[in-house]
Amino acid sequence: MADQIAFVTGAESGIGAACATALAGAGFDVAVLFFKDQALADASAATVTAAGRKAITVQADVSDEAAVEAAFDRVKSELGLPTVLVNSAGLNQSGVNVADMSTAQWLRLIGSDLTGPFLTSRRFVQELRTAKSPGRIINISSIHASDVRAGAADYCAAKGGLKNLTKTMALECASLGITVNAIAPGMILTPMNSRAVSDGAYRKTLEADVPLGRAGRADEVAKLAAYLASPAADYITGATLTIDGGLSLLLAEGA
Repeated sequence: MADQIAFVTGAESGIGAACATALAGAGFDVAVLFFKDQALADASAATVTAAGRKAITVQADVSDEAAVEAAFDRVKSELGLPTVLVNSAGLNQSGVNVADMSTAQWLRLIGSDLTGPFLTSRRFVQELRTAKSPGRIINISSIHASDVRAGAADYCAAKGGLKNLTKTMALECASLGITVNAIAPGMILTPMNSRAVSDGAYRKTLEADVPLGRAGRADEVAKLAAYLASPAADYITGATLTIDGGLSLLLAEGA
């Protein structure tokens, strides 16, 4: 996969940063799209250059159409045409029930976790269609796209929508040679799960529900993303690949 370009959103930390590192190791130059923290974005870019690849950092709010368009313009100008898009930017669930959730909170999370991938994917496909180039879209979803929990209507609705956006675009883009897939992580130790990262006792209570007995790591998710970006995944599209240590298999226990 040498000398190709990947565009990774949310690449300043967590799964996005791990994807930037993994793709660099697979031979990609990487555009590191970040929301706020330039220092974290620079650190992520440094892992790319350490692998011998080129990296640029680009600040943008993925829910802002103008910002997404400007980000793509800059990546094309400074790095080249991306052929892989990883949509990893997103926010975590609010923990607020629907009856108590503000409209602003609902729109904030839908904007980042669903509208963002729509905006980036739309521009990505437009560019590849014009260039007559194949490509890959990899959406970082969640097991909560299918398995819901109270207090997470904003997050579950966004990830459920992302799952269907993935399937729909897989149909629309197949004739263009663009595959579209999603990855559905379970409990992964990232800043989004900061309490589980910092509190070992709390983490153990959660890991007790995971059949494999531990939380997952961001680099494990990133390796799956690198696989989907590779020629080995040429015939996979419209799929959601679950990586959760078996957590989602326990739903019927006790029924």
